[in-house]
Amino acid sequence: MMAIKYKCLILDHDDTAVDSTRTIHFPAHLESMRALRPQEREMTLDDWLLKNFSPGVMTYLRDELGMNEEELEAEYKIWRHYNVTLTPEFFDGFRELLLEFRGDGGIVTVVSHSEADIIERHYRSNSMKEPLMPDLIFGWDIDPQKRKPRPYPVEQILKAFSLSPSEALIVDDLKPGVLMGQATGVPVAAAGWSHHIPQIRSFMREHCVAYLEAIDDLRRLIFV
Repeated sequence: MMAIKYKCLILDHDDTAVDSTRTIHFPAHLESMRALRPQEREMTLDDWLLKNFSPGVMTYLRDELGMNEEELEAEYKIWRHYNVTLTPEFFDGFRELLLEFRGDGGIVTVVSHSEADIIERHYRSNSMKEPLMPDLIFGWDIDPQKRKPRPYPVEQILKAFSLSPSEALIVDDLKPGVLMGQATGVPVAAAGWSHHIPQIRSFMREHCVAYLEAIDDLRRLIFV
């Protein structure tokens, strides 16, 4: 057994654990736009990632595109269909790292904008012989006050496991994870292995305790 620097990992899911924006979320949005706003210029993957980074998907859909509730529901149905019929791959070595961390007494949790049942399905569908399921999952909540980037999910995780902020580490690829860390005092490490957009890299480097280029960088950070 190795020693662990943090007792608990608070993991983002999409583009941190699984390669899902490129393979699921972005194609789903493109299909929605072709159906709802065919006159709009088709965005690139980097465009979509930047909207996820800032101002956030819902703000983009509501305020920038001006979608009404009927259109938002149509977008959601297409997104949900993609998510229940397709399964993204975990990044190489990520699940093995989590199993090692848990084997050394670590707590694995997830805070994501994906829905909890989708996240559970991704973890259950992994092909590893040893099962892996997070100890707690906070997905997209209907109450915006309980939804990432609000501090509520992190506060509940700290409370559930009687942890101080310094005993946990948020691992996220985008700004919402940083905002949760700033609101709760939990350090944030940037997952930089899924995309390399200069604006996002610059922000995450400035506001995170570490910018992780690869899964092995995360290993070196959490094991001592």
